[in-house]
Amino acid sequence: MLIGVIADDFTGASDIANTLAKGVEPEGGLRTAQFPGIPTIPANEEIEAGVISLKSRTAPVEEAVADSLRALRWLADQGCQQFIFKYCSTFDSTMEGNIGPVAEALANELSAQKVVFCPAFPTTGRTVYQGHLFVLGKLLNESGMENHPLTPMMDANIKRWLQHQTEEAVGLVPNDTVKQGPEAIADALQNANERFVIGDAISDEDLLAWGEALKDAKLITGGSGIALGLPRNFVRKASSKSVGIAFTGIAGSAAILAGSCSGATRGQINVHAESNPTFAIDVPGVMSGDVTTQTLLDFFETHPGQAPLAYSSGSPDDVRAIQKQFGQEAVAEKLDNLFAETAWELVQKGYKRLVVAGGETSGAVAKAVSEALGSPAMSIGPEIDPGVPVLSVGKTEPIALALKSGNFGAPDFFAKALRMMEAGK
Repeated sequence: MLIGVIADDFTGASDIANTLAKGVEPEGGLRTAQFPGIPTIPANEEIEAGVISLKSRTAPVEEAVADSLRALRWLADQGCQQFIFKYCSTFDSTMEGNIGPVAEALANELSAQKVVFCPAFPTTGRTVYQGHLFVLGKLLNESGMENHPLTPMMDANIKRWLQHQTEEAVGLVPNDTVKQGPEAIADALQNANERFVIGDAISDEDLLAWGEALKDAKLITGGSGIALGLPRNFVRKASSKSVGIAFTGIAGSAAILAGSCSGATRGQINVHAESNPTFAIDVPGVMSGDVTTQTLLDFFETHPGQAPLAYSSGSPDDVRAIQKQFGQEAVAEKLDNLFAETAWELVQKGYKRLVVAGGETSGAVAKAVSEALGSPAMSIGPEIDPGVPVLSVGKTEPIALALKSGNFGAPDFFAKALRMMEAGK
């Protein structure tokens, strides 16, 4: 294994796994696998990039740090030469963490002298300029992320936001330097007085420049975009272009589960509902025990051969009201368990295609599916929309998964994902 990634959630892990598997032409990408949680056995030798999916984004700081270090040590045991700490392209965190504390622990473990923080992903509208994070041209704290139910982002200045979370000084390599190319970036990093450095990036060309500048870095942190130029550093050293793991189409019964409350996901639900059966999960009913796994299974089983969607998504006001009534952590735990148990049962019933929206929801589902199939590794298939690939789990009778971050995907994402799973391209 050459590159090891520690991702703080499951959709983010799929996102960066997709980036590493694709790479850029003419070099191409690396043979990449995603692992739901920290494996207990060695990886297959053909895997060149391993992505470990944790559920550490909103975990207690001590737990997030401990899990991330365990993941790092397993990846190091597989021979990784470079490590990436992957977090969301919207820098999802609170003033207490977890990005800063985890990065500190990883940097200390690796004795990394300079660590770059670059959440930019221009393909999906995430750019960093003068240390400020923009989403589709809007400042982060005016993009809707200020309403996130778990990590409301109240400041677009990620240099300042990160400084709240760490004892390390935080610097910046600005856009003017980035535009001068990899050598200028490398010089700026070497001469920086700060150990932690925010990296500006407003285009894929900027990310490729960062990739070349960071070819010898032990630890890199960021969104999936920061990995864009990294595979070529390793492919160029090899004697031939890497060949990815082939994905063939998977047909069969399908189900869609949505737990994200983002505007993008709610829009996708509305589009899907125009021509497909949907079921709005009554969250108070879940909390009282009136809505159960069997409730969802009954819904899916009454729509064979279709593309049924069950969702708990709601408006920001609805979410706040429910969290106030039942407690934020209690609601999240109940919904995660509901989706995980439902996914496990669907796999037992022979469902072959599962589409999931929302980071927390995806984490719960991916772990359940992996356990149901006894398969620790997920292969990376074709890209559905930017940042969201098809995943294949299991060897003899594989399941197709799509794990979508809340804000990602076109309006018709759900239908598109199911089509691509079946067609294989």
